[in-house]
Amino acid sequence: MEPTPSMETNPTLELVHSHVSVRAYRPDPLPARLIETVVAAGQCASTSSNMQVYSVIAVTGQEKRNRLAELCGSQEQIRQAPVFLAWYADLARLDHACALRGYTQETGYVENFLVAAVDTSLAAQTAALAAESLGLGICYIGSIRNHPQEVIDLLEMPRLTFPVTGMTLGWPAGKARVRPRLPLTAVLHLERDERQNEEQDLQQYDREMLATGIYQGRQVPVPGRAGEIEQYSWSEHSARRVSQALRTELRSILEKQGFSLR
Repeated sequence: MEPTPSMETNPTLELVHSHVSVRAYRPDPLPARLIETVVAAGQCASTSSNMQVYSVIAVTGQEKRNRLAELCGSQEQIRQAPVFLAWYADLARLDHACALRGYTQETGYVENFLVAAVDTSLAAQTAALAAESLGLGICYIGSIRNHPQEVIDLLEMPRLTFPVTGMTLGWPAGKARVRPRLPLTAVLHLERDERQNEEQDLQQYDREMLATGIYQGRQVPVPGRAGEIEQYSWSEHSARRVSQALRTELRSILEKQGFSLR
């Protein structure tokens, strides 16, 4: 997303605005110190009550990355990138702390899992920014939740943990294009949630996404207008996505892991 001329800027903001998802990597391995640097930066993220209820597993072995690729929708980038980071909500560590201090951890409510999921996401995003500052590329892998039980078993994750997101990490092979984001007016509201221009915002964003060529050559019927055809773009793509029931087994696996979500 390019900043508008009215926005303040500095090197950090320029780095933020230059973010791209990297899906092609050089085969060069990453030194352990670089992985540690990236994850240590993630640890500096904000965390609820300083509980730090997340962990991350760095997977560098080819065989295990191949299996993760299968579990995550056969994504070639997972096989290709030298590192796969599995970021996961982790209340197991606090269970140990409670046992040491004579307490019993309450993990049965939605809030407990939300705190851990938010902590995990904040740490992952801070690590992503740190990686990009070093010239590395990343791509989030939400499909780590396609087969979460198999991921849990493969990575030997204990009770009271759950994989929130994956992340490929490595040196980019080539340069990816920055994708536009929704207009700021679509997401920034002052004093109250105000949406009177939402249709115009969505139409503007559809035009911007069409200009990137991401949906090249795809057409769909215009809703409510028989016989009319329009270019497939973000609104159609996203509406199709959210109209499907996906990963419907997550609750049962969360409960099995100790998150009963009351």
